[in-house]
Amino acid sequence: MPMGHTATAQAGSGGLTATEHRLSNGLRVVLSEDHLTPVAAVCLWYDVGSRHEVKGRTGLAHLFEHLMFQGSGQVKGNGHFELVQGAGGSLNGTTSFERTNYFETMPAHQLELALWLEADRMGSLLAALDEESMENQRDVVKNERRQRYDNVPYGTAFEKLTALSYPEGHPYHHTPIGSMADLDAATLEDARAFFRTYYAPNNAVLSVVGDIDPEQTLAWIEKYFGSIPSHDGKPEPRDGSLPEIIGEELRELVEEEVPARALMAAYRLPEDGTRASDAADLALTVLGGGESSRLYNRLVRRDRTAVAAGFGLLRLSGAPSLGWLDVKASGDVEVPVIEAAIDEELARFAEEGPTAEEMERAQAQLEREWLDRLSTVAGRADELCRYAVLFGDPQLALGAVGRILDVTAEDVREIARARLRPDNRAVLVYEPVAAGAGESEEAAAAGTEEAAAAGTDENEETAK
Repeated sequence: MPMGHTATAQAGSGGLTATEHRLSNGLRVVLSEDHLTPVAAVCLWYDVGSRHEVKGRTGLAHLFEHLMFQGSGQVKGNGHFELVQGAGGSLNGTTSFERTNYFETMPAHQLELALWLEADRMGSLLAALDEESMENQRDVVKNERRQRYDNVPYGTAFEKLTALSYPEGHPYHHTPIGSMADLDAATLEDARAFFRTYYAPNNAVLSVVGDIDPEQTLAWIEKYFGSIPSHDGKPEPRDGSLPEIIGEELRELVEEEVPARALMAAYRLPEDGTRASDAADLALTVLGGGESSRLYNRLVRRDRTAVAAGFGLLRLSGAPSLGWLDVKASGDVEVPVIEAAIDEELARFAEEGPTAEEMERAQAQLEREWLDRLSTVAGRADELCRYAVLFGDPQLALGAVGRILDVTAEDVREIARARLRPDNRAVLVYEPVAAGAGESEEAAAAGTEEAAAAGTDENEETAK
């Protein structure tokens, strides 16, 4: 059996628990029993994302996510998908600035299969990695870039705002999708070295949540993962810290074939895992979290200068988080008209803070989102991994709701006053060229979702 320690914690209202263990090769394991339905979720987070990449080799983390589905020592070709789906399960993987994850949800009696498959990838992927699979997935990723970024309205907005928000040379200056040139330049040996460095058990957290027998589950984990050697050559990620305030407004005009004028902005906000980041999340929820928010009511309902308006938080732990503002103009309304109204609303909010009703509604909204994530075995497995990898303690996932509810209206007002200022934002202004000027308002509103998909949900990239 694996050697390690166990611990439990209670979630805010769900009575959820998790136990922690560590194998001798450094693999951290988190287990959480939930016998409500006969399913089990397996989630594996590797502590590697685009922030670990170096200049000239951007996109390797995301490329490798795809390569992990191309076969391993005992599983050929597309076998990973075929075996999981044939057993009645679902699976995928995603890449962000700060991690790469792989996950399956299986019928409980097929848990051993999922663990064996993940261990085979971790332990023997290099046995199957060749030029053919490298070229195949390089083309897949390049095509994904075209479909999701280069050839959709507002598709490169997140990439442009990230480059504006984080200075040249900063580890978060580029996004996980990578550049076409760097994807072309990546060699098979680059990929092999990347795997040896980052895809080691001591650089990973494995969580298993659901209808499980913990003792049997630990025995399987030891059997399949225990003999995989650790690797000690991982370099520390570059420092991502920056001053709290950018110090000046950074602005770029983009003239493209888009359905409508748009104003997008990224505000520099506190790092994830802090009370200040929770306060920022609540501030943005009051201001732009849905159709009851201040900006939606002002711009879409009252002024009718916009067809869509949203404000959300991209949480980051190794660098300042980003408050992502996204507004699509109505008809021929000029962007300065919208921008003046936004600044007026932000200034009023910084002065007055949220009302008691707004505070209660925003906390209820974030609480519901958290409880929705923790209520599914897959969501809980992902959050346990997230807190273990980024903050060293999976138990923090089970107390997230309580921390949100502990934030005060004054905390929210203060973070808005300190950070939601014109001198602390990067701005994109989209002006349509003639070919896109006649498209519908519905298309413009849909463009908000396209742009948001590129970044506000941790810039996740789907593997297939």
